[in-house]
Amino acid sequence: QVQLVESGGGLVQPGGSLRLSCAVSGSAFSINAMGWYRQAPGKQRELVARINSGGNTNYADSVKGRFTISRDNAKNTVYLQMNSLKPEETAVYYCNASVPLVVWGQGTQVTVSS
Repeated sequence: QVQLVESGGGLVQPGGSLRLSCAVSGSAFSINAMGWYRQAPGKQRELVARINSGGNTNYADSVKGRFTISRDNAKNTVYLQMNSLKPEETAVYYCNASVPLVVWGQGTQVTVSS
C-alpha cells in the first residue's frame, strides 16, 4: 500500500528554520498534488502549502514569503522549507498526496520555543 512518512521536525528557537521532508513509498505512481498541513492543539488542521504536478504552488497567507514547498518527482518526495519560524507555528505538520486518491502521513512535530 502507499505510505507517506514525514521527517525533519524538532525543536527550534523563534526565528529559526527547519526543512521537512515527506517521502511516498509503495506502489504509487502518477502523483498529482502534494501538500503540507498543520494542526496546533485546539485548532483545526489547516493548509500550509501545496504543489501540483505542474509545479504550481499555493500557500497560506500567513506563511507566504517565509515557507517554500518543492518536490522531487524522481524521489517521490515533497519538501517544506520553513524560515523565520514563530512560536504560534508550533504544530504537528502532515503531508498528503493525491495518488490519485488522497493519502495522509502520520505527521511530524514542530515546536517553536525559546
